[in-house]
Amino acid sequence: MSQPTTDGRCRARNLNRTHLVHLPFNTLIDPEELKLPKISSLVIIVVCNLLLQVSFFIIVPSSNEYAEHLGGDSTFSGVVIGIPTVFSAIAVLPLLRYDKGGYTLPLNVSCGASIIGHILYGCAYKANFLHLILIGRIVNGFGFTMWMYCKRYCSDARIVGVRRRTTLASFLVMGQGLGMSLGPFVGGFLYKVGFRNSIFNGFTSPAWVMAAVWCIFWVCVRVFYVDVPEDARYPDHPNQTTPTDISKSAEPPLSIDPTPNEKSPSPKDSPAPDAPPSTQSKSKLSSLLQKYYMSPSQWGVLGCMCWFAMTCFFILGAWEANLPVFGSTTPVFHWSPTASGNFIALGGITAFPFLILNIFLIRRIEDRKILLAGSCLGLTSLLVFLSLLRSGKINYASVFMCWWAAALGFNVASVVPVSLLSKQLPPRWNSWLSLAIQYSMYTGRVSGAIWGGSGVKVGMMVYTGIEIILIGIGIVMVMVLWESLKSKKG
Repeated sequence: MSQPTTDGRCRARNLNRTHLVHLPFNTLIDPEELKLPKISSLVIIVVCNLLLQVSFFIIVPSSNEYAEHLGGDSTFSGVVIGIPTVFSAIAVLPLLRYDKGGYTLPLNVSCGASIIGHILYGCAYKANFLHLILIGRIVNGFGFTMWMYCKRYCSDARIVGVRRRTTLASFLVMGQGLGMSLGPFVGGFLYKVGFRNSIFNGFTSPAWVMAAVWCIFWVCVRVFYVDVPEDARYPDHPNQTTPTDISKSAEPPLSIDPTPNEKSPSPKDSPAPDAPPSTQSKSKLSSLLQKYYMSPSQWGVLGCMCWFAMTCFFILGAWEANLPVFGSTTPVFHWSPTASGNFIALGGITAFPFLILNIFLIRRIEDRKILLAGSCLGLTSLLVFLSLLRSGKINYASVFMCWWAAALGFNVASVVPVSLLSKQLPPRWNSWLSLAIQYSMYTGRVSGAIWGGSGVKVGMMVYTGIEIILIGIGIVMVMVLWESLKSKKG
């Protein structure tokens, strides 16, 4: 019986040597809670998330002019920007059926669809075919299915310990912030340079550049990515609480049957060997129903996380869509597409160092506190912006500070939903939890883009007020569910 203990201590010492474990004095943590996937594979997933973000935003500065050149209008341009999320939401369901619990197939689909989509988008100018840019973005949407898989990978209990999931989710958010900044900046720069020819010009160059980048990345995927082993198994419980915590609780958060490794069933608990098949089937069905029972508080946590996923992306998407319109119609600014793209990028770039700092703070701060802090920072930015609109004291610096605080606050808050749910609910639910959060984000991104585009028309104070109401509801939900949102750090 001494050998397993010795092995466990050796593993803990090895983890400490590689600086992956920073434990307070006399604190004992199961090394399984700190496990990480293969580093090369993790880098592939993080970079893929970044490239997807850049692919989504790089066409924003020039899409309106591109559509008008081919005979479209600003409404068609808005459809071109938002349509990939719709087809991504549709395509992810059949992809889940054939992925076999792995990530190689979704990665290959993402790379292939991204390359083809960007090529079609770039060819529309030479073909003088307006709807080809729409077709190209639809094909891109099949590549964006990987967004959900990136979230699932970073919370997959087979390869990621419970104390590493929020940290890995913060890497995705860091890529989200960088892509949100880098995409419009590069797109605006390429549009300004122009490259005057019928194939590679200011309208098409963003698509051709991204097609080349995706080709290089696909080669890296084939060389360096190692999928989750087929024999890897999910843990039988969320690992959300310690045995001491469970003994203190009057009611456990989940009613999960013990597995053979945890408890040996007594003869009276299991069906007799000669029991009829119908009896055994009923016993299995009863066990299954008990295993997947959720308490009302856990339903509340699930609803709260979906609400925040929707709200964060609604507000971020609304600001990204509204700033070019607001900047071009406000006499103080009169922004061009390039100027608005640079403004959006500047807010994201200046928030980026704080997103890096957030990676280190996450290891020491609970998820619920991170969620509340990010939400309060974002709410503060909206309240300040509303007061500026009311007073009429609008200038570049004041609007920039509001955009910076909103970008930082809501990006930080969006770290939490998937990782917190993965710590509280059964690991086998990870695919469906990731899907629920991703659909919430899609809903927020699409509706936010529509709301942001109509912000000037409905009135900027009404536009900002709706956003304040949405995040206010979320903060109230956090306060009501505060105890239920408790989870392990990291």
